[in-house]
Amino acid sequence: MKRAGRSRGFTLIEVLTVTVIIGVLAAIAIPQYYRVKAKAYVASMQSDLRNLVTAQEMYFAEHGRYTAQVGDLQNFRPTSGVTIDVTSASLQGWYAVASHSASTASCAIYVGGGSRPDAADSGGEGVPSCELDGTRVASPGERQP
Repeated sequence: MKRAGRSRGFTLIEVLTVTVIIGVLAAIAIPQYYRVKAKAYVASMQSDLRNLVTAQEMYFAEHGRYTAQVGDLQNFRPTSGVTIDVTSASLQGWYAVASHSASTASCAIYVGGGSRPDAADSGGEGVPSCELDGTRVASPGERQP
């Protein structure tokens, strides 16, 4: 039997309660998503810089010098969105900076006696040193002081 006068559906209070809960969850999840996304951009720059070390060493083995032109490295292609600029290269070493088109972070790496800013020294030779929003980001596996 049907009850007279009672319709099916949700009350206004139930709908508002569910909406508030979804809003609170979104307010927590969205900033966390952007933090993880920023770290992913840093990780891709770090990976590209480590691959650059290998490509530069292969180039050095063939030509007896390091190159300042990323295009000269046959076995190296940066990740989509990552730009790498080798700012100095000589017989003794090189220095490079990586940036991502969707991030404000930047990473640097040096090998050998390449001229480099003091900021690159914090990671050590051959270890990418990155900054995200003015804070240094440690490379995976890097020992903390």
